[in-house]
Amino acid sequence: MTKRDYYEILEVDRTASSAEIKSAYRKLAMKFHPDRNPGDKSAEEKFKELAEAYEVLSDPHKRSQYDRFGHEGLNSSGFQGFGDINDIFSRFGDIFGFGGSIFDDFFSGGRSSRRQRQKGVPGNDIKKTVKLTLEEIAEGTEKTVEYNKFKTCNVCSGTGAKSASAYVSCSNCGGTGEKRTVSNSIFGQIVNVTECPYCNGEGKIVKEKCEKCSGSGRIKTTSTVKVKIPPGVVEGNYIPLRGQGDSGMRGGTSGDLHIIIEEEQHEYFIRDGDDIIFDLTISYPEAVLGSEIIVPTLKGNVNLKIEPGTSAGSILRMKEKGIKHLDSHGRGDQLIRVDINVPDKISSKEKEFLKEMMKYDKFHKNRKGKNKENKKIFKNAFNN
Repeated sequence: MTKRDYYEILEVDRTASSAEIKSAYRKLAMKFHPDRNPGDKSAEEKFKELAEAYEVLSDPHKRSQYDRFGHEGLNSSGFQGFGDINDIFSRFGDIFGFGGSIFDDFFSGGRSSRRQRQKGVPGNDIKKTVKLTLEEIAEGTEKTVEYNKFKTCNVCSGTGAKSASAYVSCSNCGGTGEKRTVSNSIFGQIVNVTECPYCNGEGKIVKEKCEKCSGSGRIKTTSTVKVKIPPGVVEGNYIPLRGQGDSGMRGGTSGDLHIIIEEEQHEYFIRDGDDIIFDLTISYPEAVLGSEIIVPTLKGNVNLKIEPGTSAGSILRMKEKGIKHLDSHGRGDQLIRVDINVPDKISSKEKEFLKEMMKYDKFHKNRKGKNKENKKIFKNAFNN
């Protein structure tokens, strides 16, 4: 099934600002919310579709990838859409600005029952830095990442209880998982429903804790994951891996793992966007007469032709010897910054040779002032 255009789903132009995208999502999500359309499967699918579109277009990086390459461009971001309505509630509840959720003021009944179905405490996100060489960045790579995380306890299956009968009803909320307070206003009575802080909305607490996890439902472990890193990433970019973070407590949803990119300094090259810069020092005869010199690239050594008359400060461009563009065709170039070597010390024979060169005007034509005066200055310098 072909996915619809995200801008079409949110009914906004492709040039829409972040504020306009957010406003459009709020308006349409209220219209198609399941609590306003009970039993309407088409409205529920529309609600999921809206959340997916907003997830992409509200994130500058995902939006840029989508604008350039469509739905296929999102493969490297790790975003797979939303499979569960509750994921959407937990992800975007605060966008509506009503005490943290769309439901607190408008759908108190639906929110109450839905909150009870959200078990446990969600796990934390984890950030893991991965160092990449310039060669890896240029072509893309796959890394095996090892990191520490909380994982669901294999003894109690994440319940935190010693056995299935090791629970008691929460005395603070009477087993409902929520606390209700009633206040009066000019519009009548307002019922405010909040999650019970003692049982985290579960309505029950563990009386006999699992000995292995001490009742948390999870244990500390070392995990490994393989992650594909596209070419052209820059330091500070991150790749989210959904559900690979800490497991939740007592059945709560897992957090995400964020792979943070860090660039290693290269021995030869300096990065400039997707171009790379290499500083090359040549001799004076090579600059005057021209030469062919072996220079390194990200894929090995190649021959570089130095044209006769190359001056210090010249930039020589080697096409498509740089870094592949992120999620795009083509790649950057390798730029050669030329410098000319001036020896600190020379022999008597070399000095005589240079003095002989000083007699030719061609070696002075680019200097300011009169040639005769310049030659005199040079001769005095050599004689001293």
